[in-house]
Amino acid sequence: MKTLEPKALWNFFHEINQIPRPSKKEEHVIAYLKSFGENYNLTTKVDAAGNVLISKPATKGFEDRTAIILQAHMDMVCEKNSDIDFDFETDAIQAYVDGDWVKAKGTTLGADNGIGMSMMLSVLSDDSLLHPAIECLFTVDEETGLTGAFALEPNFLTGKILINLDSEDDGEIFVGCAGGIDTTAVLSYQADPTPENYFAFSVSIKGLKGGHSGDDIDKGLGNANKILNRFLWTLNGQMDLRLSNFDGGNLRNAIAREATATACVPFSEKERVRILFNHFTNDIENEKGSVEPKIRLELESETLPEKLIDKKTSDALLDALYACPHGVIAMSPDMPGLVETSTNLASVKMQDNQTILITTSQRSSVESSKYDIANQVKAVFSLSGATVTQGDGYPGWKPNLNSGILETAKNSYIKLFGQQPKIRAIHAGLECGLFLEKYPFLDMISIGPQMYGVHSPDERLSISSSQKCWEWLVDILAFERGH
Repeated sequence: MKTLEPKALWNFFHEINQIPRPSKKEEHVIAYLKSFGENYNLTTKVDAAGNVLISKPATKGFEDRTAIILQAHMDMVCEKNSDIDFDFETDAIQAYVDGDWVKAKGTTLGADNGIGMSMMLSVLSDDSLLHPAIECLFTVDEETGLTGAFALEPNFLTGKILINLDSEDDGEIFVGCAGGIDTTAVLSYQADPTPENYFAFSVSIKGLKGGHSGDDIDKGLGNANKILNRFLWTLNGQMDLRLSNFDGGNLRNAIAREATATACVPFSEKERVRILFNHFTNDIENEKGSVEPKIRLELESETLPEKLIDKKTSDALLDALYACPHGVIAMSPDMPGLVETSTNLASVKMQDNQTILITTSQRSSVESSKYDIANQVKAVFSLSGATVTQGDGYPGWKPNLNSGILETAKNSYIKLFGQQPKIRAIHAGLECGLFLEKYPFLDMISIGPQMYGVHSPDERLSISSSQKCWEWLVDILAFERGH
C-alpha cells in the first residue's frame, strides 16, 4: 500500500491503521495527532471531549479568503468475522491491496473515516498546496454516539465553511443527511430447569454481508436477527420450543451479519425440527440468494443446558422480534431514490443478570417521522413486557442548494473531470447536523472516495477513487473563485 500514489496520503492511511481506535477508546490516535501537530509546528488544540483541531495558515495570496474547516472522525467500526482472532484494542489492521481496492484481512478496514483523516493530514503536511487558512477537526466517537460532535464547544472553530470527508460515493456531493435515535429494550426472565426428555439444538445464520444501517438499508440485505428469529418463531408455533440463548448482531449502526441461538424441544420433535429447518433454508436461499450469495444456515445438536428462559418470556421475545420492523419505512417524496425513514434491528444479547438486551436504531430526514418509527418500535417491545428506553437522538442536516461551497465543489469537479457531480442527501448520520446547532452560519458539503461494505469485514476502499477525491479536494481549496 505504501507504494501507491500520492505517497503521503497512503503513508498516513497506513500509519493510522497501525493505531487501535475503537469508538470511545481513541486515546492512542489523539496522541498521534498531537504529535503530528507538534512535529509540523502547527497550532494544535484538544478539547475536553478529545476532539483535536490542527490549524494551518493561509498560503501567500489566499490570506483574504474565508477559512475552511476540513473534518473527519477518528474512531472506526470494529467488526470481524467470527473465525478471525483479532483484538481491535491492541492489534493493527491488516490491510492489503487487491487490484483497485484496499481491503483488510477478516475485519473492517477503517477507511471510514481513516481515509478522510489521511487527506487532512496530507493537506496539513504539504506546503506546496494553495489554500486559505485551514482548520482540521478530528472528532471522537462518531460511530457509537456522535459524542465529539455533541460536545463541540461553540468557540472551538473559527472557519465558516466546512468540508466533511466522511462520504463513501465517488463523484457525489452530499448536502443533507438523516437524523437518528436509538431505542433499546430489556426483557427480564426466570431461569427455569430444563424439562426431561427434551432435545437441544443450535441454529446459526452466517455469511451475510452486513453493512451500514443507513447507507445500505435499502439494498435488500438479510438481517441475521430477523432470519434466525423467523425460524424459531415458526417452530414455536408448531411445538413446545424453549429458548436457552439468543446472540445476534453487534453494533447499533450495522446490519446484523451473524446470529445464533440454542433452544430445546420435546425429544419426539427432533426429526421434525430438521425437516422444518431444511424447508426454511430453501425458502431463505430463494428469497435472499441473489443479494446474499454466501448465506449459511446451520443446525447442530447440543448438550442439554441446565437452565432455560421461562416459557412466557421466551414466547414474548420471539413475538416481539418477529413484530419489530426492520428496513425501509418510507422513501423521500422530494429527492428520488433517497430513503426518508428506516429502522434497524441491530442486536440481541443475553446479559449476566438474567436479562436480554435488544438494540435498535431509527433514522429519518423528517424529524417527526424519526420519532414516529422510534415509537412504533417502542410500542412493540412495551407490549412484550420489556423496559424500553430511547436516546436523545441527533438532528438531520437540511440541504442548502444555494450553498457557496457546493457551487465551488461542483465547478471544480466539472473542470477536472468533465462531468457534473451528483448532488445528494444521505440516509446516514453525519456530524454536520450537530455542527449546525453550534455554528448555524456554517456552509457545508460532504465528499469522499468510493467505498463498499462499510461497517462490515467486507469493507473496501477504491484506490483510483481516493486519488481522484484527493485531486478534487486540492482543487477545491485552491479554486479560483474563492470565498
